[in-house]
Amino acid sequence: MFAYYVHHLNPVALPLFGNLQLRWYGLAYLSGFLAGFLLLRYLAKKQLWVLKPEKTADFIAAAALFGVFIGGRLGYILFYHIPREGWESLIKDPLLVVRVWEGGMASHGGILGLVIFTWFYAKKHKVSWTGLGDGLCVVAPIGLFFGRMANFINGELYGRVVHGISWAVKFPLALTDSHAPEALNFDAAAAAAVNADPSLLKSYEAMQSASDAGYGYARTQFFDNLLASNRHSEAVRDAIAPYLEPRHPSQIYEGMLEGLLLFSILWTVRILCPKAPNGLLTGLFFGIYAIFRIFGEQFRQPDAAWVVQGLVTQGQFLSCFMFLFSAAFLFYAWTQHRKAKNAL
Repeated sequence: MFAYYVHHLNPVALPLFGNLQLRWYGLAYLSGFLAGFLLLRYLAKKQLWVLKPEKTADFIAAAALFGVFIGGRLGYILFYHIPREGWESLIKDPLLVVRVWEGGMASHGGILGLVIFTWFYAKKHKVSWTGLGDGLCVVAPIGLFFGRMANFINGELYGRVVHGISWAVKFPLALTDSHAPEALNFDAAAAAAVNADPSLLKSYEAMQSASDAGYGYARTQFFDNLLASNRHSEAVRDAIAPYLEPRHPSQIYEGMLEGLLLFSILWTVRILCPKAPNGLLTGLFFGIYAIFRIFGEQFRQPDAAWVVQGLVTQGQFLSCFMFLFSAAFLFYAWTQHRKAKNAL
């Protein structure tokens, strides 16, 4: 009924030399940090943030390293990779921690990392922790937006199976997802792809003849070749399309909600309420983000074990704790408002 789009975007933005590549995922984070720097410097110049404009660049650089990258990657490993693959996979391959292009980073981990980083930064530089966090929370959704767009380009963190909507997308990566129905079609899709592109035959035969010990590697090599062919061959896309399920492009949904809409709300409050008590914007960020994330998870294929089978995903469960953070910061903001009011 619908000619669903078969995802074929290339995660590599620019091949450089050798195995060195510039990936959209890295560019997305770079764009987020640049946008955050410009927006925070604007707020600082308007005296809507606790730091001086000249300190913005150093703060963003440190927040990127110690908050987002370390917190986000460790969050992914602890919240998603280990529950799915077990500790053994990390023990066998500890360098997985630094290969951020494999699985990416967890937004909950990045947010927690920033909470911890800003606390230490505020103590060291003797500025208000809640005031520091307010500025960061205003601009953080821009980084979330770019990150979700990178997820879509990578074809990862895709949505649940859906029928009857014209904008659904078929994601080839689902063929290797043991929790997805497409995984049952891997062999048939592989054979169809080889018929459409004979250059895949060599790696296909290597996979078919591999021993049990070497099958996993050979299968990965073949699938990487299939993805590469899919990116430039319409014939391959047509061949594998019948073996893929249409899915929600949930990365785009989340980017619009957790990214652009959340940023619009917080930026409006910051500009229209310049004298808002410290902690208000941080509380709003945690609360509204949790609402948007819980809602968005309804369309996203769970990428970790269900906390309550069929009812609560890992992402929704972690988001519930954010309501506690939200309540704490909003209560603190309310007490600050009361003190300021009584002092008049």
